Amino acid sequence: MQFREKTTTGRRQFLAGALAGPAFLACGRDQRETSIQQPMGPSIGELDAAAATPVLDLSGLNDPIVIDSVRLLENGRDQFVHVRSKDGAEGISLTNGRPYLASILSELVIPFFVGKDARDLESSLLFELYRHRSNYKLQGLALWSVQAWVEFALLDLLGRVAGRPIGQLMGGTLRDEIDFYVASGRRDTTPEEEVDYLASLVEETGAKAVKFRLGGRMSRNADAAPGRSEGLIRLARKGLGDDIDLHGDANSSYDPEHAVPIGRLLEEVGAVYFEEPCPFDHLEDTKAVADALDLPVSGGEQEYSERRFRWMIANRGVDIVQPDLHYYGGMVRSARVANMAGLAGMPTTVHISGGFGFVYMLHFASRTKDIGRYQEYKRNIERYRDWFDPPLSIRDGKLGVPTGPGVGIRDIGAVLSGARQVV
Repeated sequence: MQFREKTTTGRRQFLAGALAGPAFLACGRDQRETSIQQPMGPSIGELDAAAATPVLDLSGLNDPIVIDSVRLLENGRDQFVHVRSKDGAEGISLTNGRPYLASILSELVIPFFVGKDARDLESSLLFELYRHRSNYKLQGLALWSVQAWVEFALLDLLGRVAGRPIGQLMGGTLRDEIDFYVASGRRDTTPEEEVDYLASLVEETGAKAVKFRLGGRMSRNADAAPGRSEGLIRLARKGLGDDIDLHGDANSSYDPEHAVPIGRLLEEVGAVYFEEPCPFDHLEDTKAVADALDLPVSGGEQEYSERRFRWMIANRGVDIVQPDLHYYGGMVRSARVANMAGLAGMPTTVHISGGFGFVYMLHFASRTKDIGRYQEYKRNIERYRDWFDPPLSIRDGKLGVPTGPGVGIRDIGAVLSGARQVV
């Protein structure tokens, strides 16, 4: 089991002090077992040092790689950021949608990068972009997604120049296949409909795990339909069998008093984690749920701050950290979180947004030591399979990591053929 085991003592001290109401005392846990402390985790200084550990290995890139242009292109349903150096090297990324961010890209991000040396991406450019024209006032999805688009394109460019895939550019690859889960993003289904759909995804992909949605999504404890979540949890185990691992994602639906009983049901059916039980910015509430459950609790997909991730890790506010590679600003920033989590013995299982996001997940997971049990897959492999050489592959519930230089796309010109410039 890759997740750390939770103790039956110590973790509940927060809960006993802050939420010792009847609803929690009735959960069957001995709230008096608080005399044994957990071992002290890493200090703030140690976490900061881990976050500051260099991510990129730019050995062999001895000459400046000056960025000549950054463009936003559109081809069918896909939007791309295309970068070119003054020497003619190219790199591309696919965005996670959100075309309304194009003005931030064109006005506040592209002008900053043009003329800079791409090799300085980690050492100075990301921080200086944050300061540029007070961009820090936009931190969060609005800035970080756009920063990620450019960062991914520059990593593609650097990888192509170096002749290495992104995972190797980020310190070396540890695995060439990634276990994944399939997910349904729906809440407008009955438990029976949802389990039938998940079973079809398992049959289609060979996945060994599934994720389903619980609650009503930022719903102040309301379920999507009366009794749906409880019914779905029980039916999923019965309908999918004991060999399929179950994940439940509440998308910020509950306060702790409602989240803990849902977590208990997940524990009863042997689920492997409970994602974002409480509103994503209610860090103490999420910690209360994590303290109360033996089931690992995950969170962080909408987090924007390294210091807030540091708090989550230092205080064991979650068991699995989940930066989104787009929403959190790219691979370098997410790798810094993984460095902190690794020091604390916690997995980093990145969240992905955008149809192509699973490819960036594959590269990130290929180089990160502890990625947990499963990674997210968006079922878009057929759309992008033949962009790569060898083509993207699924085998026995595993996704193969692209091996070509950069992100691994074989022919940028062919992918962009017919694209029009947006910015």
